[in-house]
Amino acid sequence: MVFTVLVTAQPPRPTARLDADAGLVSGEAVVLDVRVARLGSRVLALLIDVVVQILLALVLAASAILAIAALVEAGLMVQPELAVGRGAQTVGVVLVLIGYPVLCETVNHGRSVGKLAVGLRVVRDDGGPVGFRQAATRALVGVAVEWPGLVLPLLTWVATATVMLTDARGRRLGDLAAGTLVIHDRSPSATGYRPRIAPALVGWARTLDLTRLDDGLALDVRQLLSRGPWMVGPARERLAAALWAEVAAVTSPPPPPGLPEWAYLEAVLSERHRRTRHRLARSRSAAATLWPELLPDAGPAYSDEPAGAEPGPTLRPAAPAVATGRHVPTPSSDPTLPALPAPAAGSSAPPPRRSRSGLPAESEWSGEPYR
Repeated sequence: MVFTVLVTAQPPRPTARLDADAGLVSGEAVVLDVRVARLGSRVLALLIDVVVQILLALVLAASAILAIAALVEAGLMVQPELAVGRGAQTVGVVLVLIGYPVLCETVNHGRSVGKLAVGLRVVRDDGGPVGFRQAATRALVGVAVEWPGLVLPLLTWVATATVMLTDARGRRLGDLAAGTLVIHDRSPSATGYRPRIAPALVGWARTLDLTRLDDGLALDVRQLLSRGPWMVGPARERLAAALWAEVAAVTSPPPPPGLPEWAYLEAVLSERHRRTRHRLARSRSAAATLWPELLPDAGPAYSDEPAGAEPGPTLRPAAPAVATGRHVPTPSSDPTLPALPAPAAGSSAPPPRRSRSGLPAESEWSGEPYR
């Protein structure tokens, strides 16, 4: 008896994206895309806070010296006493080591100066904002555990670093005691693949009927176009021909003669995205009319319209260019689109055997450019 095992490997994505690891779940049971802060970023934020605390200590010391000198000149104090100096020193240490982090994290929503510079924020275990109790607990545990490391670094700093490295959320002892964790407030944006359409195909794409193009087939087309640079030529062309046949069977009108397969697929996907954006924009406008506070200004919207193309505000396909008398240029007139022979009329390529993700096997991937 012979067993055959088919192993398919998914290649690395073209754009790197860091997955959420904070484990925060919203009230609707949706996992939030939040990354926890690890040892490196937290040490960098701590160094910035230490510099700020040193400057604050110098300001408090200078203020105390000037205040004592003013009391002596006014005759309210014969000479500076040791007890007064020790008391001022104790107050300064408390303000610098405890008052500074507690005040910053309570007033600034879990962000000290260092965390604000690095892009970190302290939140509760459930994702809510920290209050005075959590900030005070973190500061007291930090003074009792981390700051004695200036004298015994092997006993405190190593223990603190070990706890942060072994904890799944990167929490230190102060976070464990207060029920908090530190997350990244600014995460890098993951820029994915955005389909582009050639200017010569805009008029034809507006007439497409995409009602039978389902999400699964559109996802296969998107994966092929976005991961094409990592595929070898034969596998890429085979998948492109198969997807061309599947998409052409559920869309109309047919593509212009001589249109390359990749250009046809990219034009269909770009037009589908354009209509989806317009539909979402219309829904957003209706929601903003009912409750504008829910929809803040998100800035300029992304547009994949080619330069010089007229915007298409309607969601329905436009009338065919033949009926309006307009001339739709063919891809052969565009120097950027090579004219290739189209598949024979009536021929349909059998769909290849693809994995669940629609990707080829591992042996079919390489670094050859797509186009």
